[in-house]
Amino acid sequence: MDSEATKSNAAEFSVSEISGALKRMVEDNFGHVRVRGEITGYRGPHSSGHMYFALKDERARIEAVVWRGVAGRLKHRPEEGMEVVATGKLTTYPGSSKYQIVIDNLEPAGAGALMALLEERKKKLQAEGLFDPARKQLLPYMPRVIGVITSPTGAVIRDILHRITDRFPLHVIVWPVRVQGDTCAQEVAAAIDGFNAIEAGSGIPRPDLLIVARGGGSIEDLWGFNEEAPVRAAAQSDIPVISAVGHETDWSLIDLAADVRAPTPTGAAEIAVPVKVDLEAHLATLSARQRNAISRHMSEVRGALTAAGRGLPSPDSLFAVKSQRLDRASSRAEAGFVRTMNAKRVAYENRAGKLSPSLLRNRIAGLGHRLDIVRTELSTAQSRMMERRKSRLASARLSSGMLLTAANQARRSLNDLARRMDQTQKLNLQQATVRLDSASRLLNSFSYTSILERGFAVVRDMEGQVTTRSAAIVDGGAYELEFADGRTRVTAGAGTEKAARPSASREGKGARQPAASRKGQPGLFDDAD
Repeated sequence: MDSEATKSNAAEFSVSEISGALKRMVEDNFGHVRVRGEITGYRGPHSSGHMYFALKDERARIEAVVWRGVAGRLKHRPEEGMEVVATGKLTTYPGSSKYQIVIDNLEPAGAGALMALLEERKKKLQAEGLFDPARKQLLPYMPRVIGVITSPTGAVIRDILHRITDRFPLHVIVWPVRVQGDTCAQEVAAAIDGFNAIEAGSGIPRPDLLIVARGGGSIEDLWGFNEEAPVRAAAQSDIPVISAVGHETDWSLIDLAADVRAPTPTGAAEIAVPVKVDLEAHLATLSARQRNAISRHMSEVRGALTAAGRGLPSPDSLFAVKSQRLDRASSRAEAGFVRTMNAKRVAYENRAGKLSPSLLRNRIAGLGHRLDIVRTELSTAQSRMMERRKSRLASARLSSGMLLTAANQARRSLNDLARRMDQTQKLNLQQATVRLDSASRLLNSFSYTSILERGFAVVRDMEGQVTTRSAAIVDGGAYELEFADGRTRVTAGAGTEKAARPSASREGKGARQPAASRKGQPGLFDDAD
């Protein structure tokens, strides 16, 4: 009986009531807590954007969750094995009878934890080859445009601009970013990618060199330059990058990924551009050395030419022998010419004595007699040849019967040839007819007149131009409609609403039918006949 009374006097609770009471008690007593522990079981952002993991120490373990809205604002992303200090509130999850911490902020547990995380990230990126010296680019000696990625309000940008102006004034483009805080890493990465995305001819000059700069600070202040986003952007940049983050003793992962690391932002400006005055002085020195070298060379060449000229004989001694030979040859030529003229004159006089008019007349008379003999012989030979040809012609004459037989044979050959020509012409005519019929059928298939048989019409204005759009119809204008059986003139009705253009997606027989060809429907035209 006592046990039954005890049971009847005890209050009964449902599971939900017990879970709700525990949830309220835990949240009321632990509404804001800071928990230090090591991240374990980190599963990355869920498809919903939430993060789930657990915090543990050497004796206990507590589940943790970071909601999606908070995850986007975290300065440090949770990683497996990372020791952190989590700020949030404790609550319960009735579905599995567990208690958990809902995290609002997450920080590494001291500088030692940050350095351990930094070293681990450094090993990861180094294994990917982002710090390989072989992939680093050479800096341009004299860049025309420099892009600076830094805060536009700090002393860093003023130091860089002042030093560039003093050394070698050129075009500087500043991409303003936050150099500290939650969005620092993403803004720096976006600035590097943005400079690389500038194309030639876009109106904005593309930098030949980039400087990522920030003043000194603690490891927490410089943490944005240790994130993966800016490090990967610097490693993948097509434009050479100088990293000038912090003071000379500070270093970050972007220093290892950049092509050159500068100890300070001012040092980055000194690395980026040479001193213009020194260049001008060096150029003047080189120019003077060039002029002196040319002068010395010309003097040496002139001296060598003079020395070579002393070894040559004088012009008189060179041409003396040749001149003497020429004089002797000239004298001998004149004497030889006189002797030749005298010999020719004597020979002419000897031959002229043998010529006289009587000798010429005797020679002409002899030639005339020979010509008469040849003329007589030619006439006689011609007469004999004519007689021989007449004899051959008389013997070669054909009889009338032979001529008739030859004519009949020729007539039969001609008739046979005419018959074969007729057959050939008929065959060619038949083949041409077949080709003409085939072409005619093909022409009819392509002709628009066959389309008119299906209920379509062609609209023309009074100048004979085809109208293909309803927007070209003018109210009150005269038009001509061509149907399959003829043409008719119409006038566009004033105030009649123009037919809408047929949609390109409609199909079917009536989709392309003009409004003027649909019977029983209001159209654009009134019959003018």
